[in-house]
Parts: sequence; structure tokens; C-alpha cells
Amino acid sequence: MTGLQIVHVHGDRITVTEPTTGVELFSYVYRPESAWEAPKPYLHPIRTLAGAVVTDYRPNDHRWHKGLQMTASHLSGQNLWGGNTYVHGEGYLALPERVGSMAHVGFDEVTSDGSRAVIAERLTWHPYTGELWADEERRIEVHDVDPAAGSWALTWTSVITNRRDEPLLFGSPTTAGREMAGYTGLFWRGPRAFRDGRVLGPDSEGPELMGEQAPWLAYSGEHDGLDGHATLVFAHAPENDHTGARGTHPAHWFVRNEPFAAVAPSWAFHEELELAPGDTLARRYRVVVADGAWEREETAKYLEAHPW
Repeated sequence: MTGLQIVHVHGDRITVTEPTTGVELFSYVYRPESAWEAPKPYLHPIRTLAGAVVTDYRPNDHRWHKGLQMTASHLSGQNLWGGNTYVHGEGYLALPERVGSMAHVGFDEVTSDGSRAVIAERLTWHPYTGELWADEERRIEVHDVDPAAGSWALTWTSVITNRRDEPLLFGSPTTAGREMAGYTGLFWRGPRAFRDGRVLGPDSEGPELMGEQAPWLAYSGEHDGLDGHATLVFAHAPENDHTGARGTHPAHWFVRNEPFAAVAPSWAFHEELELAPGDTLARRYRVVVADGAWEREETAKYLEAHPW
């Protein structure tokens, strides 16, 4: 059997499997879950080609952390991220009346041509009270699967259109007053074993990349239960650039390796991003999942060989 294999359990999830290794690369789960956790689709478990899991699901510190997912921690006063909401001067509060959702509407494409698999989905974004705030067209593509190199990649594209009669304001805990907590947008939570993992950028490394700009960031961790490491590389598409008070930039990185592993190319780290009524926000990201602890030169060489 050759080519990427797709299994769709309707109303629940889609799985993509690499047949030469027999590894299920991920499940895309779109069945709604707990309202307190801001129901939204997510990818978990994500696996390397050696079969190692590189995501976490509902950890006891943040039950709303689920693999790799699109989030909106502060959206015009609502929380489409899940759990407690950060309020300036008061900290994180349980405010269920602010917790919204991203709802699955339908799939336009679920296909595989052997070397590439595509999941194209339509979603709607809602505040707690259920009004339509935004439409999203989401496309997840699996490509560049290389068993010999032990790596594969996915490209995540989200196109979000404001359906309100007033602007949508994308923010983060940092724009709400908490320093160095600018998480929002595409968010990855790593397994517990990846705590204290290595963080590399093109020119720097370590947690000091928090809040900084760079075209890519790589996170390597060592597995529990089996020998070896894995590396996830997160990269921005060139067209993600937008202009704000701090200049033109693709995003600022939210990254932690303590007390847990997490990465988000935040689109509202230092300042809110305003989307006018009827306007569209488009963002495209690449995530490379690789066996082994990649070095900076290895990561840069891979990205150069696989241009956008």
C-alpha cells in the first residue's frame, strides 16, 4: 500500500496514516467538547514517523490545551481559548459568560493524492451568547513525508472574516496587561516529557525568544518511554506580514519550555490586531515534525530546501 491514507469517522475525527511505517500521523478531532474549554477542532495525537507522540491533551494544569489548535484568547472581550480569562489587575478569573467557541460547519475537501493529504473545513466563531462573529475557511495540508529522513510537514491556513457590524479585536493576556503572555492564534502544547526542551531560532536560542520576531522557531524534546528525541519546527509564510504600531512583522513568538512545552506564533503579542467589519485576516503556517534533535543548521537547510 502506498500513499497517505485518510479515515473519516463522520461527526468525530479524521485520521491520516503514513502506510510504509503504519504510523497514524494525527487525528483531526472536530467533535465539540466541554463548553468551559471553548469547543474547537484540534490535532491530537500528532506523531513522528517513528510513532512518538509530540502533543499533549487536557493536561491537569490547563484542560483546554489540546494538541495543535487555532485559538483566540482575547477576542473583543470574549475568550475563544478556554478556561479562566485574564483580567487586568485581577488575574485569571472563572468567567464562563466570556467563553465562546469555534464550530465545525462542514468539509469542502478531505482527500489524498498519495503524497499529499488535504482537509478543507468551514467553521464559525461565536461568543458565549452564540451570535455569529466570524467565518473561517481552514485548510490543513500534509506533505513532504520522508520516511528516510524521519520527517513530515503540515501547512495550516486560516482565513477569518469578520461578520460583526463592528471591529473584531484580537488580543492576548499581554495586551490585557500581563507581561510576556502573548499567546493567541495557532498554539501547540507539547507532552510533559518535553519540559525543559531546547528552543532554537535562526540567530538565538532559549526562552529569551519569548516575544521576539523570527521567521522560524524549532523546539526539541526527549521522549519518555522510548529512546530518542523529536523536533518540531514552526515557520511563518511570507504573506503573514502585517503592519502595526511596532512595524511590519510576521508575528512574535510565544514560547515556553518551563513549566511546560508550548509554542504559538502569536498575532497579537504586544498589541491588539483589529479586523474591520467584513474584512478578512489570512494566516499560513508550517509545522515540521521530525525524529531526532535537529540543530540550527539542519533546520535552516530543510526550510531552504522546502520553500513556500
